[in-house]
Amino acid sequence: MIYWCGSAAHRRLLHPLRRRKAVAALRARPRPAALLVVCHGNICRSPARGRAARSRGRAVWHRRALGGLIGFNRPAPAEALAAAERHRVNLSDHRSTLITAQLARADLIIVMDPTQRRHICERFGRRPADVILLGDFDPGPVETRTIRDPVDQRRDVFDEVYARIARCVQGLAAVLAGAKS
Repeated sequence: MIYWCGSAAHRRLLHPLRRRKAVAALRARPRPAALLVVCHGNICRSPARGRAARSRGRAVWHRRALGGLIGFNRPAPAEALAAAERHRVNLSDHRSTLITAQLARADLIIVMDPTQRRHICERFGRRPADVILLGDFDPGPVETRTIRDPVDQRRDVFDEVYARIARCVQGLAAVLAGAKS
């Protein structure tokens, strides 16, 4: 028996619906003053997204923090540095930060996968509406909502992930620019 609902084709078909829902939900809320960008280790995805946001969204978000679910004070790996540089993002001085209750008070929390969303909601008592998946803002057809973790992968994987993050940041910035003030 074949279960179609979990297939890549099904996820591709669901993406436009999820994107519309994410955009509508974000536009319905006040523009966030403080954002927290989260990934597992805070050494690859969230720093790339956070630093990319700094250059693309100054007028959209004023306070932005980064955090991870594991590790502390770890640098980005060499592959992350090289791939980020291609996207005009400098991660050379980045060191990982653990999420704290203080950071989790941000107006909006951006995560890379649904598991991280569930973890943030359970651990810090946040409503699911306050935690969004960055992958839902990808304007293109995608296989998954999750933005793949490139840690310990080849440089070309980092390049793919950072290209997707850049697309998603651009989509998210456009939505936030049109959000209620």
